[in-house]
Amino acid sequence: MQNKLPAVFKKLYAAFGPQHWWPAESDFEVMLGAILTQNTSWSNVEQAISNLKKHNLLDPHKLYALPQQKLALLIRSAGYYNLKAARLKCFLGFFLNDCLADIPGMRAKGAGVLRKQLLAVKGIGPETADSILLYALKKPVFVVDAYTKRILGRHGLVSPQAEYHQVQDFFMRHLKKNVKLFNEFHALLVKLGKDYCRKQNPKCEVCPLWSIKRA
Repeated sequence: MQNKLPAVFKKLYAAFGPQHWWPAESDFEVMLGAILTQNTSWSNVEQAISNLKKHNLLDPHKLYALPQQKLALLIRSAGYYNLKAARLKCFLGFFLNDCLADIPGMRAKGAGVLRKQLLAVKGIGPETADSILLYALKKPVFVVDAYTKRILGRHGLVSPQAEYHQVQDFFMRHLKKNVKLFNEFHALLVKLGKDYCRKQNPKCEVCPLWSIKRA
């Protein structure tokens, strides 16, 4: 089925249409969202970001200067708020001190270099790093999440024990490296995972990929 990935994309796009992901007003907002969305729903992240905007704090310098306890309270809706406040502080230190808050300058670096730097920041794992690379820095890096692994596993494309880099490599080897394609494909897989390929009670017989699975 690896050669059918373009067909998978077309079926999902026909079923769901463009997902307009990542929803944000700036690339910096995308970066914050990538950290806040760890282990929570996007609706909770939206509340947290809205709260930061309400207090005119969606600025790296203001957030970095903000006491961590106050930041934690402002992002409470995102869950694990004390932990995420600490992670945001670590990222902000990296963003301001190492990158000089220069997003165009970050984009000028290679994806491999950026990924290594992001993974060195406490609290940033592969999925968060790749979300920042793809959605904020426009690097052709495929993002893997639980939905992606579940969908591929149920289609027998990867082992249930496959590690993150193995699932990512599957996409990177069989698709043209294109930011727009990776962006839309990942968003469509998330949509499929939420609405059809659910962890419990999956809706297989009405899934847009049912015909491909049976082919």
